[in-house]
Amino acid sequence: QVQLVESGGGLVQPGGSLMLSCAASGRIFSIKTMGWHRQAPGKERELLSTITRDGSRNYADSVKGRFTISRNNTSTVWLQMNSLKPEDTAVYYCYALTVNGITVMDYWGKGTLVTVSS
Repeated sequence: QVQLVESGGGLVQPGGSLMLSCAASGRIFSIKTMGWHRQAPGKERELLSTITRDGSRNYADSVKGRFTISRNNTSTVWLQMNSLKPEDTAVYYCYALTVNGITVMDYWGKGTLVTVSS
C-alpha cells in the first residue's frame, strides 16, 4: 500500500505561480512513476505530467512550458505551476504507479484545489 498526501493548492491570480507537493508513504520502494492529474468541474480527469524513478518526464500539451514536475529519490513529487490561467482551475491529484514483481497498481491522493481567479 502507498498513501499520497497533496499540499500547496489555493487561490492565485492569473499569471501567478503555485507549487504543489505530494508526499508518499508506505511501500515507497515499489513506486516506479509519480505524476499529477487534474479534474475541473464538469470535465474528465486529465493527465498532466509524469516522472519516472530515473527522471524521465512527460507533459500534457496543455501545460507544457508552464508546469515543471520534479521528484526526489524516494517519496516526494512536486509540480511547479507558472503562468497560471483561469482554465487551470481544478482539483489536482497526485498519482503513483507501483510495480512489485508482476503486480502493477496505481494510487491516488485525495486532491488539492487550485483556483485561478482575479
